[in-house]
Amino acid sequence: MRLAFWLYEGTALHGISRVTNSMKGVHTVYHAPQGDDYITATYSMLERTPDFPGLSISVVRGRDLAQGVSRLPGTLQQVDHHYHPDLTVIAPSCSTALLQEDLHQLAAHSGLPPEKMLVYALNPFRVSENEAADGLFTELVKRYAQSQEKTAQPSVNLLGFTSLGFHLRANLTSLRRMLQTLGITVNVVAPWGAGIEDIKKLPAAWLNIAPYREVGLTAAEYLAETFDMPAIYEAPIGVEPTLAWLRAVIEKINNAGAERGVPPIALPKLSAFSLDGQSAPSGVPWFARTADMESFSNKRAFVFGDATHTVAIVKFLRDELGMQIIGAGTYMERHAEWVRKELEGYLPGALVVTDRFQDVAQIIDDEMPDLVCGTQMERHSCRKLDVPCMVICPPTHIENHLLGYYPFFGFDGSDVIADRVYLSCKLGLEKHLIDFFGDAGLEYEENEVAALPEVEPSIGNGHISVTAEVKQDVAAEVVVADDGEMKWSDEAETMLKKVPFFVRKKVRKNTDTFARSIGEAIVTVDVFRKAKESLGG
Repeated sequence: MRLAFWLYEGTALHGISRVTNSMKGVHTVYHAPQGDDYITATYSMLERTPDFPGLSISVVRGRDLAQGVSRLPGTLQQVDHHYHPDLTVIAPSCSTALLQEDLHQLAAHSGLPPEKMLVYALNPFRVSENEAADGLFTELVKRYAQSQEKTAQPSVNLLGFTSLGFHLRANLTSLRRMLQTLGITVNVVAPWGAGIEDIKKLPAAWLNIAPYREVGLTAAEYLAETFDMPAIYEAPIGVEPTLAWLRAVIEKINNAGAERGVPPIALPKLSAFSLDGQSAPSGVPWFARTADMESFSNKRAFVFGDATHTVAIVKFLRDELGMQIIGAGTYMERHAEWVRKELEGYLPGALVVTDRFQDVAQIIDDEMPDLVCGTQMERHSCRKLDVPCMVICPPTHIENHLLGYYPFFGFDGSDVIADRVYLSCKLGLEKHLIDFFGDAGLEYEENEVAALPEVEPSIGNGHISVTAEVKQDVAAEVVVADDGEMKWSDEAETMLKKVPFFVRKKVRKNTDTFARSIGEAIVTVDVFRKAKESLGG
């Protein structure tokens, strides 16, 4: 296991708690050293729900190990007494997994009924967040799903929605609205908001919808094999994908309804899916043809994230907004082959597959795209480079767990994504205007060297004054570019500051390259203008 401050995926414990914290009547007990309850703080900061995480630690101490005793049985008894959960999930941390203890036997010593406990003793050194979450949810489905009669009316299950999910509640609202418009009810949403009784009812639905490759896919495949339940695995992100998703839902529901003598459903007028019920459901097709968006045809975008959102956003940017995709990648090695297949023909080169954010930051630095769509880590890297960035998937920050309605799914989600692309890539108004016009609309000084303060360096116990000639020498020394090689005159630096912040680093880099190509040792105003003309600026 590689240790670092920043990882794209959290630990297996994090994935387990995303599932259990999503559910009603389910508690988690981690067999772990003191401190592994950090996950509680994560949910308290980000989840935006009033409920406290259902999580307890069975603390492992060196003294207990020396005496051959374990606190796990007692912890399970206390949890059952205080919280009365329907199910307690027991899992080891990375450090306690090394002890190779038999958690099944330790849990049995608690005296609790076996049906109220589930030991999920995966190897935390080999399994990370999403695989652990997907695996635990599948185990719950295998354990509790029961064969039963189908619902009388068309119904679906929405699978894979978990705690700390990306725009979770808004995406659920968007799916519910579209399904309600079609006259289809939601049987169960799981694991988010589901209890054990809800998991039992999963086979009653006509269709499973599992839009995330990361979590819910395996459970849907198990339900398809065991209960002959059809499933849809595509994510409705973008206008055309949403239309295709709606048609797929209608087709599969009508196939199931034909066997039961239920009248088929039809796709209503698209205005029925709009928020006002009268206009077009999304403004993206019109907006993409406006003068504002026409200029996006030469904008260069780089996309990096999980499997689901990387594929969807690449297709959205190119197919619906007409942007150029200069590269894409994912940290989900398990799903990399699927991503490659889905993006065949979309990428100019190979798919980037890495779990090192430093590698991705270097690509961004080298390419300097007009827009980066990535995780919170890419947002951090782009901030240093003055490159526009929008977060499209986990890992996220507090600003991606919003109270308002900002879906990525459905027609509404298409509008949200288009707005964010436009605002990120085109405007950045506050910083842009300050950089461009100066404070309070004042112009930059023509000669910033004159603004250098008096410098009085200390020499022994005395002081000397700095002459005007020395000031000029100092000014000449401070106009060195970031790479330490190409010098810039103070007038050229002043002109560079009037370039919009989000392309300034790229302009400097391109100008340096141009200056070297014509044999110049310093970038002057004249060289800067020639570079601008040569590069088509």
